[in-house]
Amino acid sequence: MVMKSHNTPLGRVFDVFNYILLGVIGLAMVLPFLYVMAGSLSTEAELIRRTFYIIPEVFSLDAYKYIFSTTTFVRSIGVSVFVTVVGTVVSLSLTLTMGYALSKTRILGHTVFIYIVIFTIIFQGGMIPTYLLIRDLGLLDSLWALILPIAMNPMWLIIVISFFRTLPKELEESARIDGATDVGVFWKIALPLSKPIIATFTLFYAVQYWGDYFNALLYISDNAKYPVMLLLQNMMTMADVNFGDADALVVQPDETLTLAVIVVATIPIMFVYPFLQKHFAKGMLLGSVKG
Repeated sequence: MVMKSHNTPLGRVFDVFNYILLGVIGLAMVLPFLYVMAGSLSTEAELIRRTFYIIPEVFSLDAYKYIFSTTTFVRSIGVSVFVTVVGTVVSLSLTLTMGYALSKTRILGHTVFIYIVIFTIIFQGGMIPTYLLIRDLGLLDSLWALILPIAMNPMWLIIVISFFRTLPKELEESARIDGATDVGVFWKIALPLSKPIIATFTLFYAVQYWGDYFNALLYISDNAKYPVMLLLQNMMTMADVNFGDADALVVQPDETLTLAVIVVATIPIMFVYPFLQKHFAKGMLLGSVKG
């Protein structure tokens, strides 16, 4: 019988060391967010006076009241929610359907298409050719310009292809004997067995769309279509930000306002993870370690 390491003195020391190390790493990750949250709930004077704290001396909701009273921020939240939801649906649809098709070696030109996908991982069109393409397609100042250029990640597509190849072929064969078509097999057999990989890439794509500001910076000039991340980026880098109504100009956004925007922009995507956590780790392992 093999003795477990944590039953030995050396094993218990190792476990204690692991707990301490993981605790320190966890605190290093949590403390900055707690500081941002505390700073957003405090007064400007306290934020300037104290260098670091997680509990404010005086709680103030002035920053949150301000940002939610402005049309600019509320509108940018709506833009980000639309782009995230629609973009995630589009990306999952493209990734799952293409991944399922390319997982079948019987398809004519299967190898060629796989090489094309790999080629796009190594070589990309570049910023200027991509901008010219978006312009010629008439997508400038369109929300679709925030979705279509990043609608499919080729690296994640390879993982999905590997995942679909692990599904039992006997299920597909029995479904075909019962008269199921390719679409029927995909819809009734492959997708129900793909919950872990779907949950994983739902989170990945949602985080990608929610956190993206660079495409908006390139393709969106109408500030009514700014996503919240571009608005935050402007607040962090520009001296003058049109953050209120049309006649309200914030000359220099104060620190509490900036921290409040960071909190509001971060929390929505954080709430997605608990609903997908059940399948997240399993989906990553299934798609990445088997071929």
